[in-house]
Amino acid sequence: MIKLFPKRILIIAIFTLTVTLIFSGCMPKESPVKANIEVPAAEEPKELTIYIGRQEKFIIPMVERFEKQTGIKVNLISGKATEYAHRIVEEGANTQADVFLSNDAGILEYLRRENMLAPIDENVLKVVPENYRAEDNTWVGVTVRCRVFIYNKDLIRPEDMPKSLFDVVDPKYKGQFTINRAGNESMVTCFASVNSIIGPEKTLELLKGIMSNEPLILQSHTDVRRAVGSGEVKFGFVNNYHYKMQLLEEGMNNVGVIFPDQGEGQMGTFANVSGAAITKHAKHPKNALAFIQFLLEPEQQKLNDETPIIPGIEGIEYDEYKTADTSLSVVGPLWEETIKLMEEAGYSD
Repeated sequence: MIKLFPKRILIIAIFTLTVTLIFSGCMPKESPVKANIEVPAAEEPKELTIYIGRQEKFIIPMVERFEKQTGIKVNLISGKATEYAHRIVEEGANTQADVFLSNDAGILEYLRRENMLAPIDENVLKVVPENYRAEDNTWVGVTVRCRVFIYNKDLIRPEDMPKSLFDVVDPKYKGQFTINRAGNESMVTCFASVNSIIGPEKTLELLKGIMSNEPLILQSHTDVRRAVGSGEVKFGFVNNYHYKMQLLEEGMNNVGVIFPDQGEGQMGTFANVSGAAITKHAKHPKNALAFIQFLLEPEQQKLNDETPIIPGIEGIEYDEYKTADTSLSVVGPLWEETIKLMEEAGYSD
């Protein structure tokens, strides 16, 4: 059976926004407009506590630059995003967190619905497309990532690769690819979005077809990309920044990438965002605002392996891809149904 998070309502909420803002099409191509505001001088200690639901290596370089530029000392507390979301709710007014950084916009939406976030100055957020921030400005996307096929160039030619998620059911790929475990929320989200587009019967058929091809099921996207890079399998399904990370793995970096479902009439690729929010009970709200504004500056946007949330930054080559067009109102109720479909197809931890 697929393992669910401790609170079932959180899982549904995690899925809810993960789908709305990320299935709205390609990144805009307008030039960035940097927020030209001054954060008021804070009559508060030069301190900032951040709960981070991402690997620290993705944020430490930015934190070090922020500390150097502002003199504000940052205390990073890292762990699993869902656990820290629960912690913020449980701590309430006693929370240590000034800022919450998440690897999934749905977790931020859960905290918004729990009334645990504070509105962010709209002048700071206006550099970010509206579809990548909360409707009440209580959280904002920081980077974008999308789901892609990564493949080993020594083992398979690009013309022989699947061009769509639906191509993976072809028997010729049996035993040749790897996917993440079903308990990973992004995998459930991905197939729930498919469910919203083609319905449960065809989604189950797709899942059964994938499982009948005996994929290698691994614990993390890192494991997936390394299995491809090492030649253990021919291809895998990961977030696009994992492809970029694999290019840095000496001796295992002869890999390529394909954005799936880009053809005429195809649904487009699945996309997601990482994001940031100021907690409702932040002890250092002005420092928190300064940090979020800092994250959205072009200099920091360039530091991340993921796609910048701000379009048109000079020196950044943006991938062009079509994303799935899926409505929140249609997809939200499909989370638990999709879990059952995955279990029925034999796709479980």
